[in-house]
Amino acid sequence: MTVAASKDWSAARERSNLFTLRLMAWIALHLGRPIARLVLHPIALYFLLFAPTARRQSTRYLVRALGRPASWRDNYRHIHAFASTVLDRVWFVQGRMDVFEISEAGAETVDATLAEGRGAFLLGAHLGSFEALHAIGGSRPGLHVAMVMYPDNARMIHSVLQAIAPDFKLGIIPIGRSGSTLAIRDWLDGGGLAGLLGDRFLPHESARGGSVEIPFLGVPARFTDGPLRLAMLLKRRVIFMVGLYRGGRRYELRFHTLADFSRPPDDAAARERLVHQTLAGYVAHLETLCREAPYNWFNFHDFWREDEKP
Repeated sequence: MTVAASKDWSAARERSNLFTLRLMAWIALHLGRPIARLVLHPIALYFLLFAPTARRQSTRYLVRALGRPASWRDNYRHIHAFASTVLDRVWFVQGRMDVFEISEAGAETVDATLAEGRGAFLLGAHLGSFEALHAIGGSRPGLHVAMVMYPDNARMIHSVLQAIAPDFKLGIIPIGRSGSTLAIRDWLDGGGLAGLLGDRFLPHESARGGSVEIPFLGVPARFTDGPLRLAMLLKRRVIFMVGLYRGGRRYELRFHTLADFSRPPDDAAARERLVHQTLAGYVAHLETLCREAPYNWFNFHDFWREDEKP
């Protein structure tokens, strides 16, 4: 997990996330899942004791999501849930769905999108496990997903996942480069799904859209409307996707359409309203899920930018 306090979370490059993934992969591959699950406890305890920045940000979030003071036990559950999803990446990328108990809701939305052959955006969050999406891929041969990511983070994590499962193809479309929009368009035209995580705002993202301040868990927070503007530009559907971790072997996949920009309004003001309404709907849905499954949201950085305040 990211443990550095930074005005720009991407500056931390999620190095400790990479370290955790490598460690979990080694334990899982050499000792098996039961032993690996036991080892999660000292790892979670280590982060609880020796990652004060992550613990502080966890506490701030949990107080708002739980609606009460957060105890050390709450912090531990939060960190342990994160470590559990990191561990389970090992089996998801290997296609070992027999390891899990997975339920689905709204998967017909994905089926309808695949039948259209035009592709769509999957807009998720740092909530639960995006890798759980592989659970529906086995029964849907036409399902092709590429993550739209910043290339440095993608390269580090991809190297570990590729070592775990050499046959696993993690589609990545790097952003922040010339031609990124065209690459996304071509991927969608081929019927692919483009996955983005919409709950982190980058100060230098102005080229992709503006930042909007929206109440989140009772406190104003900055969100970017860039992914939605891109979806409107390319005239695609936007589907909210989440893979909630329910403890042990259990995951719950949920899908629902946030907006269909296939035929955006001709009027510029109407398009603006539609983007803002969709973003507000995304944030409201994210808030509902954070209250329903509070230990599933894994933003361990200064999300509300409180460390910058005097």
